[in-house]
Amino acid sequence: MSIPAEPSGERGTRYALLTVFLVGLRRRDPGAVMNAVAAAVGTYLPDFVERAYDVELKPWQRAYVNTALLNHAVGMLGPYDDVWWWDHLTHAHSSSILGGVIYAASRRRGRDPGPRVVAVVVCLGLVWELVEYAVHTAANRLGFEPVLVTYGPKDTALDIVFDLVGALLVLAFGDRVLDAFEDVE
Repeated sequence: MSIPAEPSGERGTRYALLTVFLVGLRRRDPGAVMNAVAAAVGTYLPDFVERAYDVELKPWQRAYVNTALLNHAVGMLGPYDDVWWWDHLTHAHSSSILGGVIYAASRRRGRDPGPRVVAVVVCLGLVWELVEYAVHTAANRLGFEPVLVTYGPKDTALDIVFDLVGALLVLAFGDRVLDAFEDVE
């Protein structure tokens, strides 16, 4: 049994995440370090999905997932603070991946994906915001630099809005871009 070759795009993403990790270490930025590690682990999700659900992701779908991971990790090095739209883009991008998973699972089960995609994306978006707030608050109280940062109620509301944008994009384009996942066995 041979081991399949690693796609070059994923290898490139992992090298980029290694760079984020090293820059984070050099800057003594635990948020960048932790997010680079989590994103590097996330680059193995497409392989897991293919094996677990007997589907084959298209190269652009793999790149889409890896780009979201890289956007988030790179954002920790400064773009979240310096580029006004970075957080919005990352939320829409990441939520569209979650929405795509829910969409495909709903279609495979013969159910209407619309309400499920919106409900799961918004609910998990709210849970993420609560976790972000709790981690930030706990780190501040313990005297550590937080690995997740909150920017207040307005930012939280905008995060949920852009999570919803990602969900709505999935609903608008899901039938065209997620057709490989709809085969019911």
